[in-house]
Amino acid sequence: MIVVTRLNGPKFGVNPDLMQRIDSAPDTILTLIDGTKYIVEESMSEVIELVNEYRSQLLARAHDIQLFTPPTIELVRDVPDVDLDDDDGARLAPPVQLHPRTR
Repeated sequence: MIVVTRLNGPKFGVNPDLMQRIDSAPDTILTLIDGTKYIVEESMSEVIELVNEYRSQLLARAHDIQLFTPPTIELVRDVPDVDLDDDDGARLAPPVQLHPRTR
């Protein structure tokens, strides 16, 4: 979300992914994809800068998540041959071979 200011004073957040266009005539008008229009105090260049900053933060955060993701635990292992009979003679289910997920 980017935070902009209405002409009458209160601030509000707008999802920049929902903005269709920004007009400056002479007030700055944000038009969303559903046709909703907001008149804001910020200039067109300020709104564009806010959107660019928002998107660059998203990309930086996604990059950091990829770099610092903890290693996955290897779940595949060799199971030695064991006696499947329990102490009281009941049969145990055979071990299940686990495989890591592929993306």
